Amino acid sequence: MAATEEDFPRGGKTKQTTESKAEPVRRHTEVDNLFETHTAEESKKRKGQKEGALKKAKRQRMSKEEALKLNTTTSVDILQLKSLKVGTLLLGCVKEVADFEVTINLPSGLLGYLNISNISDSYTKILSGHLDSASSEEIFSLHSLFSPGMLVRCLVARLDTAKGGSVSIQLSINPKEVNKGLSTGSLKAGLILSGCVESIEDHGYLVDLGIKGTKAFLPKQAAKDKTNSPKELKVGQYVTSLLEEVKNDGRVVRLSMSPTAVAQAVADTAHGWTLTSLLPGLLVKAQIKKVTPRGLILEFLSSFTGLVDFMHLEPEQASTFNEGDSVKACILYVEPSTRLVGLSLRSHLLQPGGVVDLVATERIGEVAHGCKMTALHHLSGAMLELPDQTVVFVHRNHMKEPMEAFNLNRVMAKPEHTCRIMDFIPMEQVHLVSLRQSIVDAPFFRRYHDIQPGQIVQGMVTSLQSHGMMVKVTDYIRGLVPWTHLSDIILKNPEKKYTVGMPIKCRVLSVDPQEKKLILTRKRALIDSSLPPFLTYEDARRGRVSHGFIVCVKDFGCIVRFYGEVKGLVPPNELSTEPVVVPENMFYVGQVVKAKVLNCDVEKEKLLLSFKAVAGGDTEGPPKPKFDFEVGKKVEVKVVSKVLTGLEVSILPEETTAFLPVMHLSDHVSNCLLLWEGLEEGDIISNIVCLSEKKPNITLTKKPTLKSFLEEGGVVAKEFSDITVGVQLIGWVKNIMPYGVFVEFPYGLVGLAPKAAMSDKFVSDTTSHFQLGHTVFAKVTNLDEEKRRFLVSLKVSEVPSPEREGQARLIRGLQERKEVMEMMASRGDSDLLKQLSAVTIGQRMKMSVDEVREDGSVTFKSDELSAATVLATKDHAPGKLATGQECMPVILHVDLVTSEVYVSLLAKLTGKRKAVEAGSTHTATVQHADRDFAVISLGDTAQLTVIQTTNHLNETFRFDSEKLTAGKTLTITVTKSSCEELEGLPLVSWKLAPPMSKRLISVSKGSKGTYRYGDVVKGKVKTVKPTCVLVKLEDGSTGCVHVSEIQEVVCVGTFPTSLLKIGSEVTARVIGGREGNSHRFLPFSHPNFTYSMPELSLLPRNLKEDADVKPVKTKEKLKRYQVGDDVICFVSKYFPKRKCLEVTTGPSVTGTVEQLAMTSDPEGAKHPEKLFKLGQAVSAKVVTVNSSKPSRLSLSLNGVHKLEKGHVIMGLVQKLDPNLGLLVKLPFNAMGTVAMEDLADKYKPKPLERYSKDQLVRCCIVGEATSNWQLSLRSSRTNPEKALVVQDPEIVSLEDLSEGQIVRGYVRTVNAHGVFVSLSRSIQGRAQFQKATKYFVASHQDYAKKVPQAKLLTTKILSVDKESGLVDLSLLQEDTGRPDVLPESLGLNLRLTGEAKEKRDATKKRKRTESESKQGTAENILRKKTKGKGEDSDSGVEVYFREEEEENKCEPAEVEKPVPVQPARLQVTGGFPWDAALSALKPAPAALGGEDSSDGEDGEVNTKPQKKSHHEQEVEKREAEKALTKLETELMDPGLRPQTAASFERLLLGSPDSSLLWLQFMAFHLQATQIEQARGVAERALKTISFREEQEKLNVWVALLNLENLYGTEESLQKVFERAVQYCEPMPVYQQLADIYAKCQKTKEAEGLYKTMVKRFRQEKAVWLSYGTFLLQQGQSDAASALLQRAIKSLPNKDNVDLIAKFAQLEFRYGDVERGKAMLDRILTSYPKRTDLWSVFIDLMVKHGSQKEVRAVFDRVIHLSVAVKRIKFFFKRYLEYEKKSGTPESIQAVKGKALEYVESKGTEAAR
Repeated sequence: MAATEEDFPRGGKTKQTTESKAEPVRRHTEVDNLFETHTAEESKKRKGQKEGALKKAKRQRMSKEEALKLNTTTSVDILQLKSLKVGTLLLGCVKEVADFEVTINLPSGLLGYLNISNISDSYTKILSGHLDSASSEEIFSLHSLFSPGMLVRCLVARLDTAKGGSVSIQLSINPKEVNKGLSTGSLKAGLILSGCVESIEDHGYLVDLGIKGTKAFLPKQAAKDKTNSPKELKVGQYVTSLLEEVKNDGRVVRLSMSPTAVAQAVADTAHGWTLTSLLPGLLVKAQIKKVTPRGLILEFLSSFTGLVDFMHLEPEQASTFNEGDSVKACILYVEPSTRLVGLSLRSHLLQPGGVVDLVATERIGEVAHGCKMTALHHLSGAMLELPDQTVVFVHRNHMKEPMEAFNLNRVMAKPEHTCRIMDFIPMEQVHLVSLRQSIVDAPFFRRYHDIQPGQIVQGMVTSLQSHGMMVKVTDYIRGLVPWTHLSDIILKNPEKKYTVGMPIKCRVLSVDPQEKKLILTRKRALIDSSLPPFLTYEDARRGRVSHGFIVCVKDFGCIVRFYGEVKGLVPPNELSTEPVVVPENMFYVGQVVKAKVLNCDVEKEKLLLSFKAVAGGDTEGPPKPKFDFEVGKKVEVKVVSKVLTGLEVSILPEETTAFLPVMHLSDHVSNCLLLWEGLEEGDIISNIVCLSEKKPNITLTKKPTLKSFLEEGGVVAKEFSDITVGVQLIGWVKNIMPYGVFVEFPYGLVGLAPKAAMSDKFVSDTTSHFQLGHTVFAKVTNLDEEKRRFLVSLKVSEVPSPEREGQARLIRGLQERKEVMEMMASRGDSDLLKQLSAVTIGQRMKMSVDEVREDGSVTFKSDELSAATVLATKDHAPGKLATGQECMPVILHVDLVTSEVYVSLLAKLTGKRKAVEAGSTHTATVQHADRDFAVISLGDTAQLTVIQTTNHLNETFRFDSEKLTAGKTLTITVTKSSCEELEGLPLVSWKLAPPMSKRLISVSKGSKGTYRYGDVVKGKVKTVKPTCVLVKLEDGSTGCVHVSEIQEVVCVGTFPTSLLKIGSEVTARVIGGREGNSHRFLPFSHPNFTYSMPELSLLPRNLKEDADVKPVKTKEKLKRYQVGDDVICFVSKYFPKRKCLEVTTGPSVTGTVEQLAMTSDPEGAKHPEKLFKLGQAVSAKVVTVNSSKPSRLSLSLNGVHKLEKGHVIMGLVQKLDPNLGLLVKLPFNAMGTVAMEDLADKYKPKPLERYSKDQLVRCCIVGEATSNWQLSLRSSRTNPEKALVVQDPEIVSLEDLSEGQIVRGYVRTVNAHGVFVSLSRSIQGRAQFQKATKYFVASHQDYAKKVPQAKLLTTKILSVDKESGLVDLSLLQEDTGRPDVLPESLGLNLRLTGEAKEKRDATKKRKRTESESKQGTAENILRKKTKGKGEDSDSGVEVYFREEEEENKCEPAEVEKPVPVQPARLQVTGGFPWDAALSALKPAPAALGGEDSSDGEDGEVNTKPQKKSHHEQEVEKREAEKALTKLETELMDPGLRPQTAASFERLLLGSPDSSLLWLQFMAFHLQATQIEQARGVAERALKTISFREEQEKLNVWVALLNLENLYGTEESLQKVFERAVQYCEPMPVYQQLADIYAKCQKTKEAEGLYKTMVKRFRQEKAVWLSYGTFLLQQGQSDAASALLQRAIKSLPNKDNVDLIAKFAQLEFRYGDVERGKAMLDRILTSYPKRTDLWSVFIDLMVKHGSQKEVRAVFDRVIHLSVAVKRIKFFFKRYLEYEKKSGTPESIQAVKGKALEYVESKGTEAAR
C-alpha cells in the first residue's frame, strides 16, 4: 500500500493544461479551397492554407470562363436522378407521414424516403428502449414530429435499386451526417442550423447538432411558433434554429427558434462558410453572373457560384433578369463531390415560416386535352399550358414511352398534346404531367378514387403471403386477393397456380381510398358473371338476382357479401328447397352463390336474401346479345376503346362487345404495333374473323394467314377427337414457359411445343424465339388420350409452309403498312404524315446536304420532306459531301415511328436502272433491314425491292451470322419483274448465299477443288517456329510442316526446324489438315474435316512416287506404341502450374512427362524450361498409352519406365517424420520411405534439418515393401562414382556386424527392457540399462527424458544372435570411448560393482530367507507375482530399489510403453496411452506378470521341499487371511485401477455412466493388443450410458475416433465419425476429429474437414478460430488472413472486434508478430476504450516486443479517455514493468507521468 501511495500521490494543485486529451486525429482533405472565406481568428496553419487558396481564387476571377469551368456551372439543368450521389445535401418538403417512414418531396419532382432510424441518434436510442419496454408513448409517433409541408434539410444516405430497376432515394436528417462539415471552431453567432431535440430539461431543450464536442441549449422561452407563442417540442423533433451565442470556443451554444428571425437571417461571409459546411435552406444575397435560356448562374458569398434552373424562377419575372442584378436566393442542394450548388428564387421558399403549401390532390389523375407547349428544354423537359391556363411541367422521360428513344421531331410535330396530371411538386409549386400514351390511356393512374367496386382490372402478381396474394394494378396502386378468393375453390397450394410476375385478371370487391386498400377477387364465377352487381343497397331491389360469396355460416343462416359494404342474410328456410338442419354441411366460407333479393331496407342497410327462390326470380339484367357466334365468321366491328393489350370493339350491327388483341392485328409483329397506333376510337374495321367465345368476351382476329386458313376450309380440329398425329394446323403462341411454348388453335384447343421441338436450332432461352401472339405452323407429334393433351412441333424442317405462302405474306404485310400510312395521313392536318405517305421505296428525290455528322452519316433537306429527318448512314454516303451540296439520293426506307427517311447515294443504286427478267438469278445485297422486312439491291441493275427477313412463319431465331444485316449477300430469283402490290418493284424469292468456304481453294485456273490427301505441292518457307514451319504454297495459301516431318533421322538434342531457313523452297506432300483455331491435326478421313491449312511432310520417304501414304487415325497410331518402347519426341510446351512437360511425337500424337520423370537430377528439375527448350528432340520411354479421350502417351525422360530395385530416380519429399524418416513421392504415382540411417553416409545429430516438404531429392531404390518402396539417399548409392569416404557404412544384414565393432545409430525407443538403438532400416540393437550408463536409474522414464528418440549414439556390439536376430549393445564409456549418456550434473549414484555388489547380494539373500520363514509359502507366491523382475534381472534398475517399492506397496508393476510416436490425445489416469503404436503393445501376460519363467521355476524349486510345523502352518493361515482381507480392501477401493476384465465388469455395474471407467476398460484391452475387444467395449458404452449424459457419450465417441485413427482404416474412421455426428452435437465432434488429424500430421484431411466446418458452422466463432490456429501452425499466414476476411463477413458485427483480436493473438503465437501488432493496433485505433484489449496487447508486446515498443504502448494507454480507475491499473503495470526491466531514470519518469495525470484530474483521480 505504501508503494501504491508513493507511486500515485493524492491531491495537489490542479494543473491547467493546454493540451487536450490524446485522441486519434481525423484528417479531412478539404476539396473546397477555391470557395473558402477567410477570417483572422483561424490558426496560423489554417491561415497559411487559406492565403494560398485566396491567391488561387484571385487567379480564377481573372478569367470568367475558367471560373465557370472549375465550378462546373457552364450549363444549367434541373436536378436529375442520374446525377444524384450519396452525400448530396438537399432541401426537402414533407409529403406524407406513415408509421415508420416519411415521404419527402425533393427538387425537380424527385421523391425520397426517410426511415424512422435515420432521424437522430437520441431518437433511435429512445425507440430501442421503447421496443424493449413495450410501452406506448406519443413521443414515438412520427405524426407528432413531422407534418406535411414542413421543410427539412436532408442528406442522401443510400440509393437502393429495386427488382424492377427503379431507384429508391433513402434520406437521413441525422444532424451528425447533415452537419458533418461543421466543427466547434466554425460556429459563429447568426448561423442557421438544423438539429433534433435530444432531451427535455427543466428550462429548455438539449438539441443534437451532430457536432462533436458541442452542446446546444434551446431555452423554452426561445422556442416559438408562427404566432410567436411558446411551442412545446418532443424528443426527436426536427428543429431549424438560429445560433444566438457561442461560448467556450464552440463547446456550448445557445439557440433560438423564432420562425420570423430564422427566415430573415441571411448567410454572411463573416460566418466562414465553406463548400463542405454550406447547408441547403440558407438564404443568401447573390449577384447574377450569367443569364441562359434554361436559367441563371449566380455568384454569392463572394466566392461561390451556383445555378438556378428555369423551374425555380418566378414565372412573371423570368424575362426581367439581367447580368449584375442582385437577388435574394435560397440554397436548394449542395453536391460536394462535383462542387455543384443549386439555388431557388421562388418566393414561397424565401418567405418566413419554413412551411410550403400543399395543393389538394383532386386534379391528380386528370387527363387534359389540347395542351400547348410553351417552352422546351431538350435535356430537362418542357412546360405545357393546360386549357385553363395552368402551367405544368413534363419531364423528358415522360415525353416518350419507357423503351423508346427520345425523338424531338415527333414531339415538335404535334401542335397540341394530351397529358395526364401525375403529381404536384411543392418545391416548384407546379403540377407534373406525362405525355406517355400508356399513362394517358390507363383507366386509372395513381388514385384509388378512380377504381370502383365491381370493376374488372388487369394486374400482375407481386408476392404470395399467408393472408393472400398481392397484385400490382399500376405502379402506384396495389391490391390484395384474400386466400379465400384465389379461386372458386379453396386452394391448398396456391404457389402451384400463381407465380410472381404472372399477369392476371381480377374484379374489385371493395376499395378504401383513404386507407389505400384495394380488395380483389379471382373467383371465375364473379369475374365472368353477367348478372347486375350489387354495388350499393339501392342496387339490391326486390326480385333482383346477383352473384355473391358467403362470408359466414351459422345456425341462423348464411351471410352473403356482394361488392363494397353490401351484405345480406339468407335465413335457414331460404337456403334450399330441402330442409337444412346443419348449414355448415352444405355451405362453406368463400363459396360463390346466386341470391335473390326478398327485401331490402336501404336506410337501415338490411338485406334479406333467398337461395331457393333464384330459379323463378327476375334477374332484371340487361338483355343478352343475340349475336350468332361461329368460329371463322366474318364480321365488321367498330373500335370502342384502346387498351395496351388490344382494341375493345363492338360487332355491328348487334353491337356485341368483343376484343381484338394487338398481336391478332397482323402476322407481322412490327405491323401489329403500327396498326394499333393508327386505329382510333370510332374507326370501322371490316374483314374481321371470329376466333373464340370465352365469357364474357368474344375474341376476334385479323391475322391474314389465320383468316385464309379458316376461309379456305383447311384442316381444322374443332374437338380433341379430331386431332390426329401428323396433322398440320395454324395457331398462335398463347404462353411462353421455360420448358416450351403453348400454342392455341381455333375452337380453344391448346398444345405444347416442348423446348426440343421449338426449333431446328438448340434452344437455350424460349423467350428469345417467340413472342406472345406469334402466328405459327404446327404439326401434332404426340397425343395423350387420357389427359386430353397433345404435343406439337414447330421445327421448320417438320412443318413445311404452303407454296407461295411467303410471297403472299410479304404482299399482305406491305399492303398493311400502306393502309396504316394512308389512314394516318388522311386523319388530321399533320404535314409530316402526308409527306411520309407520298414517299415510296426506290424513289429518287432532289435534296441538299444539311449536315455531315462526326460518325460519317449525312442529313439532307428536301422541300418534299421538310418536316421529316432525312438520313444517309456512313455506308450510304460515299465520298466527301459539303453542306448545301445538291444531290439525287434514292429512298431506302420510311420509319413512321421515328419519322425518319433513310436514303442512299451509292452509285450502284443511283445509276441507270437495268431491267430484270422473271426467272433470272442475281446476287443481291441487303441495304437496309428492320424486324420483318429488308430492302435489297439486285446486283448492278440499280433495282431495289423488298423482301421478308424470314421465309417461314416459324423461322424466328437466327444466329448473328444468319441475320439479314446491311451488307449481307443473298442469292435471289426474280418471280415477277414488276409487281403492282409492291408499287412496281420486282417480286423475288431468296436464300442466304453460302458462306465463304474454310477450305483452301486453289486459285490456279485449272483447279476448282481443295487439296487432297497425297497431293505433292511446292512452296517457300514463310515462318519458322520451334515445333512447326509455315510454308506459303504456290496458290497463295499456307501449309504447315510438323517438326517430326522434316528429318528421317533425328539426333537427340537437335532442333529440326532450325534446318529450314525463311525463303527457302521446299517440296512437300499433303498428309492431313490442321484447324486454324486449335491447330489440332485431323486426317482427311475425319467426318468433320474442315481445315484452314494443309498439313505437309518433307520426309524423303513420303516424297517418293511409290510411297504408300495412307490416312491413319490417332487411336491406330497409339496402338503402335508399347510400354517400354524408346521414342524420339519433341518438346512443345511446359505447364508451370501442373509441373509437367508436353511433348509430341507426330502431328496427331502428344504425350506428357511428369516432373519426377524428366530427369534424375534435382537441380535440373527445378527449372525444366531451362533444361528442355521448345522444339528440342529428346529420347523418351513409353510409360502408359491412353487410347481413350484425351488420347495421349505418358512418357519418361530419365530412362526408366517402371520402378525396380537399384534404380536411381528423383523424388519429392511429402512428409518429415522425426521418428521414422522421410515419406517421398516417386514417379508413376508411387511412394517410398527413407529411414533415418539411409539419409546420408555420415550420420548427423539432426538428420532431418536439411530437408523440407516438396523438396526434390535424388534417391536409390534399395527394397520393396508391401505398400511403399524402401529408398536410400546415401551418396554411395545415388552417386557411387562421386561418393566420398563412408564414415557410417550401410548395414544390410547381421553378417555385417561382429562382436567388438563400434557402430553409430539412432535411439528408437526406451522402455523397461532397455535402450533400443536402430542400426539400419531393418536391424535394431538393445543396450540393457547396466550397459547403458554407469549411474543408477530409478525408472526407465527418467532415462527416456535424458535420451530422447532419434538421438545419435555410439555403441559397441557385445553379441550377435543370428538365429533370433538379437543384437546386444553397450553404451558405456569404457566400451565406446564416448562420455556417458547421462551427465554427471544430475547427481545420480554410481552402480555397485565387484565386492560391494557381492556383499549387497549376500545381505539381501539373508533377509529374504528370514522373511520367507516368517510369512510362509502363500505370501511368498503372492510376492513373486508382484515383483517386476528377479534378482538376476539385467534391467539396469538395482534390486534393492525395487525391494523398497515392494515393501511400500503391493501392486503389480506396469510394463512401460515406448515414448509415443505422436502427441498424446485423450489421456486416462493410470491407463493406456492412446497414441501408442500397435507394435509396442505387449500381450496380457507380459503386461501383468511380475517375473520371467526362469524366476518362477526357481521359486517353485525353492518352496516345494520345505516342510512346515504346526505352528508355522497356523502362522501361514493367519497371514493368508490377512492377505485376503487386504485384497478385499483393495477391491473396495474406488481409486485403484482394476487388473482383470471381471474387475472392470464389476465396477461398471455400479457406475454404468462413467466414461472414465469405460475408457480404462478399453485401455486394458489395448494393452493386450485386443483391438476388436476394445471396439466392442466402446460400442457397449455407447449403448449403456444414459442419453442424458451427453458429455460422457462424447468422451467415448472421441476415444473411438482415436482408436480408429490409430488402428483402423480411413473407411472405418469415417463411419464412426458419421455415426458420432448423428448422435452428438455435430460441432464438437467435427472439432475433435480435426484436432486428431492435426496432431497426427494429416494436414490434408484436417484442412478438408475445417473447410467443411466453416461452411456448416459459419455462425460459430470457435470454428473460425480453430481453423485459423491450424493454418497458422502450418505456416499459412496468407491463408489465415483470407480466412479472417471470410469470418468477418459470416459472423455478426458484434463479434468482429473479438474475432480480429483473437486472430492477432494467434499471429503473435504462431505466425508473423508484425502482422499481429498491426492488427491489434488497428482495432485499438477504432475502439480505444477497450481496456481488455489494451491489457492483451501489453502482455503480448512485453513478451515479443522491444523495450521501445512496450513503452510506446504504455504511453498510449495512459492517455486514454477512460475511467480513472482503469488508468490507475495501467500505471501500476507500467511501473512494475519499469521496475523489472527499466532503469531508475525510467521508473522516475513513470512516477512523474502518474503525478501529472493525478494533478490534471484533481480530486476525481485521488478518489
